[in-house]
Amino acid sequence: MPVEVDFSAFNLENIRERYLDFGLVFAEMDLIVQAVLVTISLALLAEVVGVALGLGFSLLKVSGSWLLRFPAQVYVDIFRGTPLLVQIIIIYFTSPLIGIQFNSLFFAGLVALSLNSSAYVAEIFRAGIQSIDRGQMEAARASGLSYGQAMRYIIVPQAFRRVIPPLTNEFVMLVKDTSLVSVIGLVELLRAGRILQSETFNGTPLIAAALIYLAICLPLIYLANALERRLNRKTA
Repeated sequence: MPVEVDFSAFNLENIRERYLDFGLVFAEMDLIVQAVLVTISLALLAEVVGVALGLGFSLLKVSGSWLLRFPAQVYVDIFRGTPLLVQIIIIYFTSPLIGIQFNSLFFAGLVALSLNSSAYVAEIFRAGIQSIDRGQMEAARASGLSYGQAMRYIIVPQAFRRVIPPLTNEFVMLVKDTSLVSVIGLVELLRAGRILQSETFNGTPLIAAALIYLAICLPLIYLANALERRLNRKTA
């Protein structure tokens, strides 16, 4: 049989003891709090770096020069088309082969998440920029602004307001993606839950980790939905 089920262990009391014994988690609250701070810090910093890099790549992608668009498109395709877990492993475990040594697990995770995030943010900004009516660029150029000035003062500010909802959704994904950094040993939320689970032989720490992820992400999801509805009303 591919799956064996022990029905003798499948009862409400055993489930409560094995998955809902939150006293085990409260006893190690220092580790959990530290892991939550690492997770949030990692996601916030990666989002900031990702937005900065992503905006730059989006501007390259909408430029009129093929020499600028092509490398930006290659970058975006590589980081969107390969698994983030693979990217983390390559960046951390193979970088020493070319002389790059990460002395900080946090920084290694930050680099991987930022590079991956920037590829998705680039597409978000590209869509936002191209959603602005072309007449605004033409009017800006007619008034004497250069292409760069028109993008800086007219197009990008409007696009930024439009992409706030998808950027919020992307940040939600980034918070969840921080769990993948546990593969290199960084003690973020999932790693902390896994450590406690292996020490106690109890599934509650992993359930607690999932609930904390939910508590962080769910308000952001509702915020993104509210912002999107508000934007749709304004543009209707």
